[in-house]
Amino acid sequence: MASQDGKDLPTLTRRRLQAEVIGPIYAEMVAAIGQEKAQSILDAAIRKAAVAEGEQFARRAPGGITSMADFIKLYDLWTTNGALEIEVLEASDSTFDFDVTRCRYAEMYREMGLGHIGHLMSCNRDGTFCQGYDPNIELDRQHTIMAGAPRCTFRYTYRRDAK
Repeated sequence: MASQDGKDLPTLTRRRLQAEVIGPIYAEMVAAIGQEKAQSILDAAIRKAAVAEGEQFARRAPGGITSMADFIKLYDLWTTNGALEIEVLEASDSTFDFDVTRCRYAEMYREMGLGHIGHLMSCNRDGTFCQGYDPNIELDRQHTIMAGAPRCTFRYTYRRDAK
């Protein structure tokens, strides 16, 4: 049975449902206040939602204690049903480096005519999620498929002194 909040839906499905609502709202915001301000508002709202989601996941971590190992396990949520195809380069207690070679999130946003804001609705979540989950985890990403690169370069590092 599906939960009332939709949290048991695959993440790609959740992002599609969100985009179906956000897309028309964003278009109205652009018409009313302009693209720059609309993007700024959308960016801030999505980032705040990502931090809150990270905090929720942190509360569910074993014993309430987060770690890089548990963070790595969370990636199953974002890759379910082939949503992301990844090549893991390193996975340890301090590093999680991988490249995304196919991003169905980017494909979906483009198909929906929302490719121009897909980075705001998905990519910007990746680093800010960590702020809520465990501020010791930092993301360095130089390239994304959403921005036209052939692959996304995810480089997560666990910095024990960030808390």
